[in-house]
Order: sequence, then structure tokens, then C-alpha cells
Amino acid sequence: MVHAPDGSPIAPKAVVLLSGGLDSTTALAIALSEGYETYAISFNYGQRHLVELRAAERVANTLRAKEHLVVNVDLRSIGASALTANREVPKGRSLDEMSGQIPVTYVPARNTVFLALGLAWAEAIGARHIFIGVNALDYSGYPDCRPQYIEAFARVANLGTKAGVEGRNFEIHTPLINMTKSQIIRKGLELGVDYSLTHSCYDPAADERPCGQCDSCLLREKGFREAGVRDPIVVR
Repeated sequence: MVHAPDGSPIAPKAVVLLSGGLDSTTALAIALSEGYETYAISFNYGQRHLVELRAAERVANTLRAKEHLVVNVDLRSIGASALTANREVPKGRSLDEMSGQIPVTYVPARNTVFLALGLAWAEAIGARHIFIGVNALDYSGYPDCRPQYIEAFARVANLGTKAGVEGRNFEIHTPLINMTKSQIIRKGLELGVDYSLTHSCYDPAADERPCGQCDSCLLREKGFREAGVRDPIVVR
């Protein structure tokens, strides 16, 4: 813990990648509970809807992030994903189907791009901690959610930055990496997270209601069901 000249503790800064979804919101709440001064970063990357950015703003304000930065990065020009191109979002898939292969909702190198931008902001503001809500259990098979990937990115972060070269190493925090969706929800509720602020759906209706059938909606439904609580944004 760093201390001010008068001896009072200064909270360490942490950049938190915030999509407005269930996992990233819980990661932000955990960072706050651990005493970090949080700086939330979200991305307008050409995704098929901006509902999640509105959710991220609500979450950042409610959880009192010190700042909330929205970065524009055009991944739609690259395409190759159902989230950034005119491709159909899969609906009604079983858990076996979700875990069988990398789905078309995978956005090429998305977490690498987002972590790199989060790293840049962290270095600029003097933060050594970066939180990301990746999960290697209840997820849709994305390769950039695995522990091996996070460990590799941390090495890159410390090799390729001025701060890292000077010995001020970065730490990538993945508090949800080994948790099931139900465990994540229980942890968030324990910390007072209001999940009605969040958004998870890949393909919401015009009125922002979740479709209830995409992989993200189904995993969210499974998590709340197994946690034994009602999803506050459940489709009625």
C-alpha cells in the first residue's frame, strides 16, 4: 500500500475492462471491494448494438468508478464475427454445442486489442493493475478467456512497456477465471451488485430486451438458475 506524506494510505489504481455484462460488472465490484481506485474502460468497437455501452455507463456510475473511458476502435472493418459483421447469431444451442468449437460470435483478437488499450491507459495514469472478467468454465469456447492466454499477455505487458522495463510491473487480475457463472453471480450479490443494470445478450430486441436464446443469454440463465435467484432482467 502506498502512503501519502501524512501517512494516510493511498488506494492503488486499477483499470477494469467493463463491457456492461454480468462478468465484467462483477470484476469491477471485486476490484472495489479489494480497495482499488477503479478506472473503467469500455469499447465502441463496431458491435451490432450499443446496449452494452449504455449498461457499462450505468454500472460505472453506480459502482462509483473514478473515471469511465469509452474508446472507439473499428473492429467492424475487420469483420469475421457475428458481432461485427452481417452474420447470424446462433440461437438455442446446447451446452455441448457451445463448448464443441469456437463460435461465430468470437471476435478476432478482441481481448488482445482490449487488454492492449487497457494497458496503455494503465501506463498513462500510473496504474499497475488491470482487471478483466474472463472465465474459463461457463463460457462459449473463446481462446482469449483461458489462463494460458492471460499469463502470456502479462509477459508481453511487462516486456513491451516503459513501466515494465523500469521494473514497475503490471498485474492482470482475473478474479472470475475459475468460477462457474452461478459462483460469479453469488459473489456479485454478496458484494451488492445490482444485476438489473447489466446486459448480456448478443442480439437484443429494439426495445433492448434480451433474446433469451443466444449463447450469452443461455449461459446467464443457467447461472441464475443454479444460483437459485431470479435474473432481474429475465425475459417475461
